[in-house]
Amino acid sequence: MTHGMLRLLRPTPFLWFVLPFGIGLGIIAIVLVFIDYQRIPPRFRRLEPGLVFLLLIPCFNIVWNFFVFPQLADSFKAYFDSIGDRSVGDCGRDLGLWYAICSAVSVIPFLGCLTGIASLVLLILFLVKANELKNRIPLTV
Repeated sequence: MTHGMLRLLRPTPFLWFVLPFGIGLGIIAIVLVFIDYQRIPPRFRRLEPGLVFLLLIPCFNIVWNFFVFPQLADSFKAYFDSIGDRSVGDCGRDLGLWYAICSAVSVIPFLGCLTGIASLVLLILFLVKANELKNRIPLTV
């Protein structure tokens, strides 16, 4: 190998910052989604809370996003429909679906730069929406 090739293989300081940041953000998002699922009464859950941790599996999480996020919104929707609250709209289902799409597309080189940023924004918007909905569910339910 030439000196130039070895230089390309060496981790950059940027990588040392971005990788832990991305992993930490992912773990925080998974824990928040887990907590949201736990607040929903069991009969309305479309997915068991513990299955959210399957998002920790590399590559599998790209597909599993399409189940976890839209089904969390569907779970909230089922609960709020049962109490007659129509003010919640789709409970962020479209946000969750678009997040899953953008995160799947973000593995494509070059295109991933744009969709990676979009998926981060969509994830934050979805988590804020889910937290608002979670806080509307009483603890005693």
